[in-house]
Amino acid sequence: MTDLSIKEYTSVDYISGPLLVVRNAKELSYGALVQIETETGIVRSGQVLEITEDFAVIQVLEGTLGLDVKTCKVRLVEDVIRFGVSRNMIGRIFNGRGEPIDGLGPVIPEKRIPIVGSPINPVAREKPSDFIQTGISAIDGFNTLVRGQKLPIFSGSGLPANEIAAMIMRYATVRGEGEQFLVVFGAIGITQREYAFFKQEFEEMGASNRLIAFINLADDPTIERILTPRFALTVAEYFAFELDYHVLVILTDITNYCEALREISSAREEVPGRRGYPGYMYTDLANIYERAGRIKNKKGSVTQIPILTMPDDDITHPIPDLTGYITEGQIVLSRELHRIGVFPPIDILPSLSRLMNNGIGEGKTERYHRQWSDQIFSAYARGKDNRRLAAIVGEDALSEIDRKYIRFADEFEKLMINQRREGRSIEQTFEIGWKLLSILPRSELVRISKEYLDKFYKPME
Repeated sequence: MTDLSIKEYTSVDYISGPLLVVRNAKELSYGALVQIETETGIVRSGQVLEITEDFAVIQVLEGTLGLDVKTCKVRLVEDVIRFGVSRNMIGRIFNGRGEPIDGLGPVIPEKRIPIVGSPINPVAREKPSDFIQTGISAIDGFNTLVRGQKLPIFSGSGLPANEIAAMIMRYATVRGEGEQFLVVFGAIGITQREYAFFKQEFEEMGASNRLIAFINLADDPTIERILTPRFALTVAEYFAFELDYHVLVILTDITNYCEALREISSAREEVPGRRGYPGYMYTDLANIYERAGRIKNKKGSVTQIPILTMPDDDITHPIPDLTGYITEGQIVLSRELHRIGVFPPIDILPSLSRLMNNGIGEGKTERYHRQWSDQIFSAYARGKDNRRLAAIVGEDALSEIDRKYIRFADEFEKLMINQRREGRSIEQTFEIGWKLLSILPRSELVRISKEYLDKFYKPME
């Protein structure tokens, strides 16, 4: 790094949590990278979080433990935090500060890019389109992921969100010849046990040719949780818009990110918003989510799957609530399905992909995809309603057709949703769906046109 200024600031006023406050530092700018040094030889990096006429607030990236207010010196290093990126990063694992932790040595950068990213001009945005196959039937068939989309997964405490993330990393792909595909994984505030799980997954899937990982552990400084998704997205943008890759970014857990925001906000003594989270949390999350997309005249794309844990399974909690406003749908995990051993326990009824129609149809999946999906969705919803009714009045009180819908719902969960940890192509998903529809009489399949029924519907003997 090249020093931009030799001026040192020794007017450190006080330390609050991960924050350091410096008086009379008007020359510093918002987002600048600084170096904090003490007489004892402790050297830390920091980022300027706030600037006023009287003081600068600096977030210390490695934490403030051991820093002495009286002996601290603050020196400007760069006007903004930049990250050195290179195509040789594929297959590498980094920590939340962008430093390699896989024992393979440093990466020689081809370019240094600000981690705050460059906002995509709305006029330059291309409409998200084309199908990304995740290998999970509940997503591919009914809540299709589209290149350039941001589609979060809403999980709950104890639900297997990490296993689903690993499954998507293993099986996700784009269809078409000559397409370059890359997964960038950002883990925010995960435990050592979770890291051991993901590390084993990386090794088993042979991640050296299609994955870049950023790992922020629960015992790392809180401030790193703010940086981890930004490092991941900076790499994704480089590969997508300069090297023409289709990049899928998986971020887990966004709830840990928001908790870090709340902790820093509290240290700054800001007025809290809903449930103690800062009032700017919506804007902050939007700065992350809106870095997904496609740009006109650029072949690559950045697609996001952020994963968050809903506190108390409350979908109205500020984190899922604000995420739902910004993103284009949601994948909702079901505690009920998890309880009966279904994996992945994705409930398709409250789940939604608002851009699904852009990524399906002729030349992408199949011409009948929308009709097929609507018919199965309708039949499953009716089957679940009849199942609840049968619990009250008894199954014998229901008509024969109502009992068939209950059977359809049972078989749908058993055969379509429950796929264990095996990936499926979209063709396999369609095949299972047509078999399930054969449980119902043809007269009930009113959402599918005659030409497709003639070709694919085979009533059960």
